[in-house]
Amino acid sequence: MIQNTGLTTPRVVLLDIEGTTLPVAFVHKVLFPYARKHLPALLAQHDNPVVAQALAQTAELAPGVPAAEQLERWMDTDAKVAPLKSLQGLCWEQGYREGELVADLYPDVVPTLKAWKAAGLTLAVYSSGSQAAQKLIYGYTEQGDVTPLFSAFFDLEMGGKRESASYSAIVRKAGWAPADVLFLSDVVVELEAAEQAGLQVCQIARPEDKTVPGVRHRVAASLQQAASLFGLPQGA
Repeated sequence: MIQNTGLTTPRVVLLDIEGTTLPVAFVHKVLFPYARKHLPALLAQHDNPVVAQALAQTAELAPGVPAAEQLERWMDTDAKVAPLKSLQGLCWEQGYREGELVADLYPDVVPTLKAWKAAGLTLAVYSSGSQAAQKLIYGYTEQGDVTPLFSAFFDLEMGGKRESASYSAIVRKAGWAPADVLFLSDVVVELEAAEQAGLQVCQIARPEDKTVPGVRHRVAASLQQAASLFGLPQGA
């Protein structure tokens, strides 16, 4: 087992969502189809300021292409673009509030996060999904509302997750020292970007998601294993 020798014990844990705390299948087989089904009706709400802003951003990014057509293209490729993420978040908000959507986190997630929080660690989220979508996922789970565990939510407004500047922007905004932050994600290129910004990193390679472990970073199959590698409480 790789130990945390020579590294600062993390004071902050920054977490990805999909493939890290939540099964990939929930996103791709539940959330995405739900948004695709309800997006056309949402686009008709021109008096909604979030919709209006997203439509304007879509027009800037894809001049001359009908918004609905461009959004479909982005959904087909799972593009990480802000207007799509904002609109998906609105669709999901309706689904969560009406009880049609409930997130089922990995069983190790809530106990471990609670142990970290109780030990005084700061917990935060960085995902390509909008802040609103992130709060909905953690606000409507099979384990209840777990949003109080987190101190901050970061999305694409901070930049792309594969760009080191994004992680520098996050720690600067939050007032954290980069070396105090542990970033957990299933995606190797995201870990590389965070590492370049001075963060500690660990890949979460969930067997259930068939995540392929990388070779350059510490790898854990659960948050509890990550806790063991970095000298953090493991929870019940």
